[in-house]
Amino acid sequence: MLDWQSISQQVQATSGATLDTDSARAVGGGCINAAYALTGIQNGNQQTFFIKTNTADGLSMFEAEAEGLHTLIDSHSLRVPTPICSGIAGEAAYLVMEHIALQGTGDDTQLGSRLAVMHQTRCQQFGWHRHNTIGSTPQLNHKSDNWVTFWAEQRLGAQLELAGQNGAERSLLCRGEMLQTALPAFFANYQPEPSLLHGDLWSGNAAFDAQGQPVIFDPAIYFGDRETDLAMTELFGGFSSAFYTAYNTVWPLDTGYGTRKTLYNLYHILNHFNLFGGGYEAQARGMIDRLLSECC
Repeated sequence: MLDWQSISQQVQATSGATLDTDSARAVGGGCINAAYALTGIQNGNQQTFFIKTNTADGLSMFEAEAEGLHTLIDSHSLRVPTPICSGIAGEAAYLVMEHIALQGTGDDTQLGSRLAVMHQTRCQQFGWHRHNTIGSTPQLNHKSDNWVTFWAEQRLGAQLELAGQNGAERSLLCRGEMLQTALPAFFANYQPEPSLLHGDLWSGNAAFDAQGQPVIFDPAIYFGDRETDLAMTELFGGFSSAFYTAYNTVWPLDTGYGTRKTLYNLYHILNHFNLFGGGYEAQARGMIDRLLSECC
């Protein structure tokens, strides 16, 4: 059970805002967390706050998300909800952040061009200084100077290991291991740079505010090949041609992206198998076979 009084006290200590805990109402928060909207008073003005909750062992997930949001804010590119505080209240972990009233339509050209600007935020190494989650799956971010090794071990390797634990057929795992070994072939003429990534950029994690300006949220950030973010925008659809045109105007994609996007989306399909099972195993097998046919 949530201890709303404890959450209210922490919000007031952190931001000076006073929450009306009686106003709490459940809102959509995805399939992983419960979520609520509460009204409150901050600096004399009425505000709405967005609160995610999970079991107490989800605190580190929320702490990583909050730090990721701050990192995105520091890139001065796209709007994201400002995190306020996180902690444990009763038996639940929570994350409090700014509530942004969202709508489904807005300026797609700004979304594309500002994403390209965000990707121009660089780091010296791939990875991040802490691990986080992709959905509810742990996502490793050990820093590395070698992108191919990073992707082989911390993305494909990690998901294949989980898939084995979750009952994937041995043939898929063997083919996946073959793909790990073959990865250098996809980068023979392409050297990615460590760009700031959203990490989970499907259409459900991007929208527009009341002024039609783009907003992204629910990040799984790290520094990696910018193509991984673009690939995921294509995985489930929902992004317009204007978005891609605007992105490529600011920073054109490499000609090999059309092949590598399947490699990058394989990570997410394997993760979906590990989270939900079902037909994702067959989809992952088809992607692996297609990739192996490209390089072998």
